[in-house]
Amino acid sequence: MNKKVKVEELGIIDFQKCWKYQEVFFEEILKIKSTNRKTEKKIATKNYLIFCEHPHVYTLGKSGNENNLLVNKDYLKAKGATFYKINRGGDITYHGPGQIVGYPILDLDNFFTDIHKYLRLLEESVILTLKDYGIEAERSKGETGVWLDVGSENARKICAFGVKSSRWVTMHGFAFNVNTNLSYFDNIIPCGIVDKQVTSMQKELGKSLNIKEVQERLKVHLISLFKMELF
Repeated sequence: MNKKVKVEELGIIDFQKCWKYQEVFFEEILKIKSTNRKTEKKIATKNYLIFCEHPHVYTLGKSGNENNLLVNKDYLKAKGATFYKINRGGDITYHGPGQIVGYPILDLDNFFTDIHKYLRLLEESVILTLKDYGIEAERSKGETGVWLDVGSENARKICAFGVKSSRWVTMHGFAFNVNTNLSYFDNIIPCGIVDKQVTSMQKELGKSLNIKEVQERLKVHLISLFKMELF
C-alpha cells in the first residue's frame, strides 16, 4: 500500500478548471488499477491532496434539487458567480474566497476500503482544526459535515462535504468556511437543509484569520489521521 501523498496548493482557481485538473489524477489512478488487474507486476497508485479557493460559484451534486438555487442565472452573473451541476454526492453548496476547499484524490486501497470511515476522518480533521482555535465543533447525526451547537435552534454548519468515489478512488471533497462571505449562502438552501444556518471561523471568533495558517493546521491533522506520507 502506497500512503505517499502529493500536496498541491493551487491558490484561487476557477472551479471548472480545477474540476478538470482533479479528473486527470482521478482517471490516472483508475487506469493504473485497471492495468493492475490484468498483470502480475503491480504498479503503485498515487495519491493527491489539493487545496485551493474558488471564485464565487455554486455547485449542485448529482442527487441535488436545482430548486435549492433561489436565484436565476442573470442574478448570478450580476453577482460575479457561476453555477455547475457536477458528479459528486450531496446537494447544493457555495464556494468562494476565504474558504478552504480540499480535494483528496486518494486510492483508498492504499489506506482502508471504507467510504464512511473516509468521510468521518475528513470531518475529524476539521473538528480538530477548529479545536485548535477554541471552537467546539461536532457531527450531526444523519447529516454529513461539521457543525456547531448541534441539537439547538442555533445549529449551524461550518464545513460541507461532497465526494465521488469509483473503485475506491476519491475526488471532490470539502468546503471549510474560514473568512467566507456568508451572504452568498442566502442565494441557496445550503445542502438542501432548510432549518439550519451556516457559519465561518471569522464569524465565530469575531476576526479574520490567516487562511494559510488554518490550512496548515488542517493539513497536519489530515496527515496524522490518514497516516499519510508526504512527498
